[in-house]
Amino acid sequence: MRTATVVRLFSSVIAAIAWVGLGIHIGAQWRLSGSLLGGLWVLADYFTVTTNLIVALAFTLHALRKGGVGPRLLGFVTINIALVGVIYALLLHGLVELTAGAAVANVLLHMVTPVLVPIFWLFWVRRSALDMRDPLVWAIYPIAYLLYALVRGAAQGHFAYPFIDYVKYGIPQVTMTVIVITVAYLAAGALMVLLDRRLAR
Repeated sequence: MRTATVVRLFSSVIAAIAWVGLGIHIGAQWRLSGSLLGGLWVLADYFTVTTNLIVALAFTLHALRKGGVGPRLLGFVTINIALVGVIYALLLHGLVELTAGAAVANVLLHMVTPVLVPIFWLFWVRRSALDMRDPLVWAIYPIAYLLYALVRGAAQGHFAYPFIDYVKYGIPQVTMTVIVITVAYLAAGALMVLLDRRLAR
């Protein structure tokens, strides 16, 4: 099987998994809220959902478009969906007991896409296209989300994720958590750039 065919097939699988997980979540929230817009508003609170939407869109385009999408965009998608998986594994896993469709969507969006996308990046993304400025640009998205989540959480009285709940845990603890995550994110981005250069050889 030609490499281009494998790339398109794998891209299609990743996109389909993300779309299915998102679809399950949207359907469940639609039923709970009684309206599609209400369900979408609830889901827009979550970094997992917005990031998997980016995954779904990027890999759909990568599968359909001749030449796919650029390696910088794929690097951005990779590091952010990896962040979803790491945060879930370290801080969120087991906090809420899920059943039925919610459990399936949870596995797809928190475990499957965060594993498959980095694998794709390792094997099928054009090399030697990244530089050390890229992680700084990629970080704009999670930082913007954090500001949005803090403002929205304060306004609505509850936060999407417990580790950013500064009302309950205090500003110093939340600040330290955010600093640790940010430093780890930038370090991971730098390692991606170095790995990209090494693989190019």
